[in-house]
Amino acid sequence: MTVTDHSDEELAALVRRTAEAASAFIRGDIRTYIALLPHAGDYTLLPPYGDVRHGFDHSDASLDATARWFQGGEAELEVVRADRSGDLAVIVAIERQHGVVGGLPEQDWSLRVTLVFRRQDGEWTLLHRHADPLVHTINHQQVSALARD
Repeated sequence: MTVTDHSDEELAALVRRTAEAASAFIRGDIRTYIALLPHAGDYTLLPPYGDVRHGFDHSDASLDATARWFQGGEAELEVVRADRSGDLAVIVAIERQHGVVGGLPEQDWSLRVTLVFRRQDGEWTLLHRHADPLVHTINHQQVSALARD
């Protein structure tokens, strides 16, 4: 784990919680994920398959559907950079993970992620998550094909 300011134990603790949360999510343990990383009311998500989402649906139906989608696996958080300034923190990482997702056979589900946290009432809440599957380099033609779809 690389934390820009090694003396910042609060940031290091947030990175550790984020790693635990990634492991919980790929296992389908969405409630542990939420307990580890509470989402801000004005949360935004750029999911790995496109689109933009605003807010987080905490309903039992939504949490149960997510738990069924992620049916087991393992994750390791490879931190590229972690910084904090005042009440904002940013973690840039690769979630190196594999598991059973969406009923498909076990597969690599690694993602590049950027997470922005805001401290509210003394607690770090997840304000923004950008995740994409471009962990491995692709060429210009592949990028162009994605852009055309």
